[in-house]
Amino acid sequence: MKHQAQAQPLVARIWLWVLGAVLAIAGLFFLVGGGKLVSLGGSWYFLLAGLGLLASGVQLVRRRLSGAWCYLGTYAATVLWALSEVGLDYWSLISRLLAMTFGAAVVAASMPLLQPAGGSASRKAPFAAAGVLLVAGLAAFVSMFQIHPEVQARAAAATRKPVEAALEQKNWDSYGNSHNNDRFAALDQINVDNVQKLAVAWTFRTGDTPQSTGAGAEDQLTPLQVGDKVFLCTPSNNVIAIDADTGKQLWRQDVNAHVGGVWERCRGLAYFDAEAALAQPTVPGSTPVQQVSLPADAACKRRILMNSIDARLFAIDADNGQLCSGFGQGGVVDLKQGIGAVPNPAYYTLTSAPTVAGTTVVVGGRVADNVQVDMPGGVIRGFDVITGAQRWAFDAGSNTPNEILQPGQTYTRSSANVWAGTTYDASSNTVYLPMGSASVDLYGATRSAADRKYGASILALDAASGKEKWVYQTVRNDLWDFDIPMAPTLIDFPGKNGQTTPALVVGTKAGQIFVLDRQSGAPLTKVEEVAMKPGHIPNEYYPETQKLSVGMPQIGTQTLTEADMWGATPFDQLMCRIQFKSMRYDGMFTVPDTDVSLSFPGSLGGMNWGGISADPTNNLIFVNDMRLGLWVKMVPQKRDAALSDGGEAPNTGMGQVPLGGTPYAVVKNRFMSPMGIPCQKPPFGTLTAIDMKTQQVAWQVPVGTVQDTGPLGFKMGLPMPVGLPTLGGTLATQGGLVFFAGTQDYYLRAWDAATGKEVWKGRLPVGSQGGPMTYKSPKTGKQYVVISAGGARQSPDRGDYVIAYALPDGTK
Repeated sequence: MKHQAQAQPLVARIWLWVLGAVLAIAGLFFLVGGGKLVSLGGSWYFLLAGLGLLASGVQLVRRRLSGAWCYLGTYAATVLWALSEVGLDYWSLISRLLAMTFGAAVVAASMPLLQPAGGSASRKAPFAAAGVLLVAGLAAFVSMFQIHPEVQARAAAATRKPVEAALEQKNWDSYGNSHNNDRFAALDQINVDNVQKLAVAWTFRTGDTPQSTGAGAEDQLTPLQVGDKVFLCTPSNNVIAIDADTGKQLWRQDVNAHVGGVWERCRGLAYFDAEAALAQPTVPGSTPVQQVSLPADAACKRRILMNSIDARLFAIDADNGQLCSGFGQGGVVDLKQGIGAVPNPAYYTLTSAPTVAGTTVVVGGRVADNVQVDMPGGVIRGFDVITGAQRWAFDAGSNTPNEILQPGQTYTRSSANVWAGTTYDASSNTVYLPMGSASVDLYGATRSAADRKYGASILALDAASGKEKWVYQTVRNDLWDFDIPMAPTLIDFPGKNGQTTPALVVGTKAGQIFVLDRQSGAPLTKVEEVAMKPGHIPNEYYPETQKLSVGMPQIGTQTLTEADMWGATPFDQLMCRIQFKSMRYDGMFTVPDTDVSLSFPGSLGGMNWGGISADPTNNLIFVNDMRLGLWVKMVPQKRDAALSDGGEAPNTGMGQVPLGGTPYAVVKNRFMSPMGIPCQKPPFGTLTAIDMKTQQVAWQVPVGTVQDTGPLGFKMGLPMPVGLPTLGGTLATQGGLVFFAGTQDYYLRAWDAATGKEVWKGRLPVGSQGGPMTYKSPKTGKQYVVISAGGARQSPDRGDYVIAYALPDGTK
């Protein structure tokens, strides 16, 4: 045997030495990491596998056949361990077995180099085994390019219903299309049968390219369309009207608003037509909508309303782009009036579209997260849509929230704010507001009773007077930034007796979906109280229980276990396991404290500002989500530490961020592997269809591939549909389609609403965070789908594109 080993060619000896060294190093990594994991109470697999790999490597360096058998034995044990830990879960098995399978193929193919010279029969078996293992590994690798639904549609969730002429959509004149904010279009020229023929009809360049991968300027627009015009706003709040059929610019009003390059964006606009019939409420007891009028020869009868990032409210003539001189001061209202000191303009900004509620323009305001306790307040205000005069205010921090300020007075500082969009119900003249939390998000000891009442709640106000109708809180004393991030969607909730209830549905960053009665705010689906473990921050209020909306599907909210840890290789999976076992984790409501704790979902979501789309013809809602955990640690604040600039540094990781006015700073980062991949198993973002008749998931599919992103920031160029965090809104149409573009790869996609099958995708020049919208041209009768593309959240590729898609002429 010794003679045979010495007789091996030099290249064979080198190969065995290299193979053995690689396995030995891997074994040492597993040994050290596995030992650490065991010491934390974790799995013994990595420690034991490390022993097997190390022994295999040493023996292969010594050119002993036992080295191969040791590896193959470790591999066989790995298969059994993987099946016992995760069953047949696809992505979990890929992480555990793919690399080891290719390793087993290489080791098996190397076995003839370790055997005595002899007949070919003794070599056939190892090569045959290597071939089988290689084919299995390649098949598994190829399968990574296939979509693996989280929930497969068992039956068609939707039935195509032709659009009735009287109900066909005429305009997309509100941020979420209709006042229902349902992002649903009663149009079916583009449908499941012909969507694969969609092609670019025109492209418009705004000239305003956002420069950010997170906390700076971002393009998150959903355009408006009224008649033959499409209205856009850019991250600098420049407003542009373009021709609906050609994409040619008609007019432009440049505002060029900036707040130091932090969190600059314009998500949308509002529209008002003074000559249109004014809808009055039909619900008994509702306050009438105030009448407004303009002289017959007045300009600005049709106007665009925009609130800017530098806290101004603009009224712009929709016909020519001129400022409406009779609105405020020369077409502008200063929203900083009554706000008090704003030491940094990025601390108080307006990033979501205003809402025209009857004849009242309702605006909230984004108060920067986790800067300091003393911040501008989150007052909600209503302004006359014609004059710009303030009609009312709701100060959520005051005992008399509708009190009119006297000269020199300011609204309550640091109260709960409304940074997302809002929704108007014309049937009751009510505006529904998604509330955030009082400053600062992670520390509640300084919060008032009012802060604890209104934080992380849905607030219903009379649109005419601003008086409270009801409030429903989703998180008590929110310490996680689990605020309500989206405008609610109005639906008719189907009951078991065939009747419907006017309802609103809203998603939260905590992955919860609440269905509430519009008139009372009472939940229409089951909500449970769950116990919450307290922390140890002095003077903090820790509620005994929190709410879970168990009567609706909870999206991406599973309580993580060590077995949920994932990695592109077993090595980063091991590191994620060590991280997980090193942190305190009590499930969804794990409170931040002075140790390292895990928050999942993190404060990025769950669900975010893109909102929900709904198909009322099939009683379906469509929800996109992201699944990114965050680890959090509260540390003593350094004296004279510089405050945050008002960006999202606490959510994206940037060292210690002081929480001004408190004893603490926060260290907070995404729960990622060393390769920059989320530590829990895929998918990291999905699109879900929910049947509101049964309140069950009809289908759920991963959204997005790693084609334009990848580990450590390198683009992989591989269209593996692992599902990536989503940002932006969906669009549902009566053509049986759901459109979405807010992924990390550069595509606008369409899914079959009935099955969740991806039926079309169009390549974009850069990624998108915008919301797709659609309309039918009144001139040509052609249906267009429009998307803005300024760059995906984590991508360095930026642009200023607005792209329209349509079917070629003659398509049926």
